[in-house]
Amino acid sequence: MLTDIQIAQQAEMLPITKIADALGIPETAVEPYGRYKAKIDPSQISARPGKLILVTAVTPTPAGEGKTTTTIGLADALHRLGKRVTVALREPSLGPVFGIKGGAAGGGYAQVVPMEDINLHFTGDLHAIGAANNLLAAMIDNHIHQGNALGFALDKIVWRRCMDMNDRALRSITVGRGGKANGVPREDGFDITAASEIMAILCLASDLDDLKRRLGRIVVGFAPDDRPITAADLKAQGAMTALLRDAIRPNLVQTLEHTPVLIHGGPFANIAHGCNSVIATKLAMKLGDYTVTEAGFGADLGAEKFFDIKCRMAGLIPSAAVLVATVRALKYHGGVEKDDLTAENLAALIAGFPNLLRHADNLRTVYGLPCVVAINRFPFDTDAELSLLHELCASHGLETVISDVWANGSEGGLALAERVISLCDQKNPFRFCYTPDSPLEEKLNAVTRKIYHADGVVFTDSALSDLKRLKALGFGTLPVCVAKTQYSFSDDPKKRGVPSGFRITVRRLKVAAGAGFVIALTGSIMTMPGLPKHPAAEQIDADAHGSLSGLF
Repeated sequence: MLTDIQIAQQAEMLPITKIADALGIPETAVEPYGRYKAKIDPSQISARPGKLILVTAVTPTPAGEGKTTTTIGLADALHRLGKRVTVALREPSLGPVFGIKGGAAGGGYAQVVPMEDINLHFTGDLHAIGAANNLLAAMIDNHIHQGNALGFALDKIVWRRCMDMNDRALRSITVGRGGKANGVPREDGFDITAASEIMAILCLASDLDDLKRRLGRIVVGFAPDDRPITAADLKAQGAMTALLRDAIRPNLVQTLEHTPVLIHGGPFANIAHGCNSVIATKLAMKLGDYTVTEAGFGADLGAEKFFDIKCRMAGLIPSAAVLVATVRALKYHGGVEKDDLTAENLAALIAGFPNLLRHADNLRTVYGLPCVVAINRFPFDTDAELSLLHELCASHGLETVISDVWANGSEGGLALAERVISLCDQKNPFRFCYTPDSPLEEKLNAVTRKIYHADGVVFTDSALSDLKRLKALGFGTLPVCVAKTQYSFSDDPKKRGVPSGFRITVRRLKVAAGAGFVIALTGSIMTMPGLPKHPAAEQIDADAHGSLSGLF
């Protein structure tokens, strides 16, 4: 059996100019990065937008459940049916690539190529975001070193450095060694680039001018009297925009079957808002009659933020949702440990099914979207398990389709594509989880009660202090972005399935004024992940000719 990277390396790609030409993109709007990827200038595209389809998932196992693979396979199947279709995806972070999950370009015969480029550096967007983030950090420390005219309180600086790698040793550090040469000592730390507010700003900005305005609004710290100090106060937004002027343009690539894909922006859904850029999504919708996109991790994280943050801010109205489920994930939520998930276990499947049902009910009842369950088939799934899952879904009025795109490409997604087309033709009463002008605590309670099915929110003393300050500064009605474990509806990753009788503990609240939301840090979630005991990096290699192996 060929590995993902071997399949990708055997692909016959079309020159990216041909992909762009087939979409009707003017030559002047295409800036090639080699033969098979390009930056696109969205300002030169004007067309009526098509339908938007969100692919989301049940609460995942640590290995992921094939959401990106399903997204790509669905788009290829729509393309095979003769539909004008585009895909909008997030850019992979090097952290997961070298960590535990691997790359984010799909898998098997439902991949985006060139897979190696996409997973390793790509067109440099994440590096540009990291550079802009760290320029701002450097300007903060330089300003303090040069006399601190803005009056930063050293214990109230909230802007952190970032890098695109999992490195737990950098979560908490001390910068500056004092004296004339080494800067003022203070406590600092690193976040992963996917969690940087610059990433969120890039993904929510409408154009370069909007990007610059948002960058200027970033709150980087406070004076002793809690007066906010912004990037504009440091006169940093212009230089940061200069670093991001190319990164703001979406990247065009293709699937194995030459379906056009726009990949742009890469915030995680467990510690950020989990969606690709608004610019790329809107561009994709102008170029296709159907645009398939995804949101990170389970629907409680990625889909909630896609709807309540991205769609609300950008004025997007999705037409349908696809809920990806796997037999192994439901058995995992039924109590089976990950080393035993390949063995048939009908009782565990029944016990774990409520997790799927809760996600589906949220999509249908909270957001009003028509939904189909895509069962991402794995080779070790048994006929008895697949039949039982069909029966369980049918008993609750849920339509299910087997997705076999990993093994069979577009052919394995035709039934799903046909069902999605039908759902897109239905009228839907799409709505949000909370009203835009409600206070922060009401928004948090709405998300935790309606989406997580918790008994509400508990604020620590630090979070209450943050809440009081944010309200006083006029940030008390912004949308909320909950940073929470991806492995549970609760804030405890050990509580699988559909936990009940719990509350979500918010330990800190942080304003992302440029992005336009407030981040609620819950449980023990970290904004700088760590590598596992045996990271994927141990298996990745390049031979004397530069050919890669071990990348998946």
